[in-house]
Amino acid sequence: QVQLVESGGGSVQAGGSLTLSCAASGYTYTSRCIGWFRQAPGKEREGVVYIYTPATGGRYIAYTNSVKGRFTISQDNANTTVYLHLNSLKPEDTAVYYCAADTYGNRCQLSPITYNIWGQGTQVTVSS
Repeated sequence: QVQLVESGGGSVQAGGSLTLSCAASGYTYTSRCIGWFRQAPGKEREGVVYIYTPATGGRYIAYTNSVKGRFTISQDNANTTVYLHLNSLKPEDTAVYYCAADTYGNRCQLSPITYNIWGQGTQVTVSS
């Protein structure tokens, strides 16, 4: 059973930075699709970035346009923890951030529909 635990949220002023962590356990699949999502009050959950690590090697990453150049995803060498580095934060980045895994082997994408394992979420608040 895959479990995901996020940490690292907090409150910062605009322009500040945070690093979120997503620790995965019980992951026995050789290919991994991990995504970061966020949900602001009254809004739908939106995809922020995903990282796809196929069994054949390589790493594929895709960001939503609003965070390109500001957010960076990374993964430790053991592929057990995925990090989301949030830089140049804006008030509109305020949301609960979730990491999620697609263990069904679907094509990795930014839509939350195909992700079946979710963490509990971590709050990010950016003040102006």
